[in-house]
Amino acid sequence: MSTTRESVPGTGDPLDGGLSKKGLSAGTVGLIGAVVIGISCIAPAYTLTAALGPTVSEVGFQVPAIILIGFIPMLLVAFGYRELNRQMPDSGTSFTWAARAFGPWVGWMAGWGLIAATILVLSNLAGIAVEFFFLLIDQIAQTNGAIADLAFNPFINVAVCLLFMLGATTISYRDMQTTQKLQYFLVGFQVLVLVIFAIAAFVHVAQGNAFDGSMPELSWFNPFAVGSFTAVVAGLSLSIFIFWGWDVTLTMNEETKDPEKTPGRAATLTVITIVVLYLLISISLLAFAGIGTGELGLGNEDIQANVFFFLSGPILGPLAFLVSLAVLTSSVSSLQSTFVSPARTLLAMGHYGALPKKFAAVTPRFFTPGYATIVSAVIASVFYAVMRFVNENVLWDTITTLGLMICFYYGITAFACVWYFRKQWFDSVRNVFFTLLFPLVGGIILAALFVITLVESMDPDYGSGTEWFGLGSVFVLGVVIIGLGIVIMVIQRFRSPAFFRGETLSLDAPISARRARKESLR
Repeated sequence: MSTTRESVPGTGDPLDGGLSKKGLSAGTVGLIGAVVIGISCIAPAYTLTAALGPTVSEVGFQVPAIILIGFIPMLLVAFGYRELNRQMPDSGTSFTWAARAFGPWVGWMAGWGLIAATILVLSNLAGIAVEFFFLLIDQIAQTNGAIADLAFNPFINVAVCLLFMLGATTISYRDMQTTQKLQYFLVGFQVLVLVIFAIAAFVHVAQGNAFDGSMPELSWFNPFAVGSFTAVVAGLSLSIFIFWGWDVTLTMNEETKDPEKTPGRAATLTVITIVVLYLLISISLLAFAGIGTGELGLGNEDIQANVFFFLSGPILGPLAFLVSLAVLTSSVSSLQSTFVSPARTLLAMGHYGALPKKFAAVTPRFFTPGYATIVSAVIASVFYAVMRFVNENVLWDTITTLGLMICFYYGITAFACVWYFRKQWFDSVRNVFFTLLFPLVGGIILAALFVITLVESMDPDYGSGTEWFGLGSVFVLGVVIIGLGIVIMVIQRFRSPAFFRGETLSLDAPISARRARKESLR
């Protein structure tokens, strides 16, 4: 009686529960390229213009303190990601690592959380790109809002959105070198404009002609000056959102030079670069505009949805259009680079049998996950189009839901690091911090934020105030997305049981260095 073993799609290599290559183009992304793509995925210009106003409304002048607090769990989790990548460089990242630490069911849900988060943000990035595209044309043509208002026509909005999505998909379908070349320009431009914007704001403050000028104070960095714990949690949730996206550097690990070290270093450098940029921008705008509710005050609800647009004119004068162009560039570049994460996670899930094998297909010409990229684009496009016509408020509630998904899969990954290295915790002082304390604290913070946000979002007044079945739309969206993942997982369990039996990706826990030395001496 002969037996057959499942093999890696496209290679013929046997799947025996260990890690294996997936046919991606190895060695094409260097450290600088990975950092640039990481910054692009975070989209600092797009993210900060939307997040700064709401954060000010929660914590006032303590925005820099909240940014630093939000930076802490991101950095701690990034250390955990780095350790896992060093041990197991695999494009499946959270999916693969959680499966190796906790088993196939938890691994599958970690992968689902990453995919859901990136699909949600892809649809919103495309929508933001459309709005700033028409806004930029309006500023250049000086039509006083006539052209900008076209972005709010649902038919025009969706049509242009789909064109943006098509362009991003086409570039993502091609090789990583094309992505890198495009991102060098797009990221470089937006960062340059943001730095000029911040410097110009400081100049206005120094010259005494700022709107509500005040010199920066050390008290702005004091988190204990925030009025309440609720405000800290709300501000922290927003802070988590503005840092999200750095983990794209890890999903490229099979395509980077020195895959054991480069992705982890790129993740750390990306997070540090972003926190410096965010602090520079936030401090400069707080110093220029203050937190009042006046015409240009950051506490004015009428400008909080798009702070940069309202402040660009007073700060940069005739060059104000550069800020709109930077935000457009930011959303477009992030739209393209964000495809990297879900496509490679879907590729890994197909490769190991957690999803149909079609997802494991790699284009023979470009060595990219072509099928997974197209599926990601189609789902994001359909989701955006449907929600844009059904309820625009709920569409924007997906940003808050995105925060839930971030805490969900980042938290699982952090705990996966702690558990996976449990036999190595005390091999060295370094291990105590990087494989136990840092990821454990980061994971606990994210888990707490997940639970707090989930409970608070049950209130119909949470988010846009949209109510479904007597519950807030953010809560309903979060539960539906997680529930849908569980349903698909169960269906896949019966369709392809090998993965769930641990035959294609098995549990693995490395023995401690001390034990390895003892065994070698026997």
